[in-house]
Amino acid sequence: MTPGSKNLITDVPGLKVGNAQDLILNSGTTVVIADAPFTASVHVMGGAPGTRETDLLAPDKAVAAVDALVLSGGSAYGLDACSGVVDGLRNMGRGFKVGAATIPLVPGAILFDLLNGGAKDWDENPYRALGRAALNNAGDMFALGTQGAGTGALTAMVKGGLGSASLVLPDGTTVGALVAANPVGAVTTPGDRHFYAAPFEMNGEFGGVGVDPASGLGLSLESRKIAAMSMRENTTIAIIATDATLTKAECQRVAVAAHDGIGRATVPAHTPQDGDLVFALSTGGRAPGNLSHIGHAASLCLARAIARAVFEATPHPNDLLPCWSTLNA
Repeated sequence: MTPGSKNLITDVPGLKVGNAQDLILNSGTTVVIADAPFTASVHVMGGAPGTRETDLLAPDKAVAAVDALVLSGGSAYGLDACSGVVDGLRNMGRGFKVGAATIPLVPGAILFDLLNGGAKDWDENPYRALGRAALNNAGDMFALGTQGAGTGALTAMVKGGLGSASLVLPDGTTVGALVAANPVGAVTTPGDRHFYAAPFEMNGEFGGVGVDPASGLGLSLESRKIAAMSMRENTTIAIIATDATLTKAECQRVAVAAHDGIGRATVPAHTPQDGDLVFALSTGGRAPGNLSHIGHAASLCLARAIARAVFEATPHPNDLLPCWSTLNA
């Protein structure tokens, strides 16, 4: 397996990603769309999720495909980013047809970034406009780090962010991951230099500093984030994509497998204060692939994407936590 040409989720043909952010708000939104509606499902392993329209992604539900997926900051307010995406898709004439009505189907998930120092004293919820802007910005290239849904993200010790990675399997199937990393846990080992995901790094994509030589890792639960605010500023939300043709049930199994990537890259993961969630989608551009191999690739891509999110984060005034890049300059 090798990374795709862009090492982004958009290595999956037909996918586009759009970001929109407000640095004064210190938050943002990310949307994933495709050339046509796609099959998708979801799996939640965190104890505090925030979601919209995820029930329809269950394998036993009638909806066969959705039009977009949204990741957003803003906690419950951020769910309104989906409404902005719905507005934009409706204007494009995209959506589920019911007689004369057109209904875009846009599930989404949020992370909590309301206490990160940004200006949250709005009179009108800003996330609907951010969702619409993210849709308008969608393309096959997009920025990582302090962007989109990862703009205001924080890990236990350093700034989080938006990350992505991809792999092409030997049979030609492409798998990609997109993540907004804002966990309770740490993505870096004690000392802030090495990444827990280091064993899975490819081509120096998050600094190439290698594996921490220390043993007994994972025993320290130090957290600058808790000291700065509370444990409520949390959640890792992700999207896995593949061009292999999968059913909704198979997409759900890929989402389950991909959660291993959160556990490999974040210590601890899936806590009661996290809303850890993974969507998985299939564009159906290729024949069905090996589900076990796709799930395994999804977990590797997600672990790498989480580390890339932290590696690519950039400093801004009034940050509550340092960036990895600042500490390791």
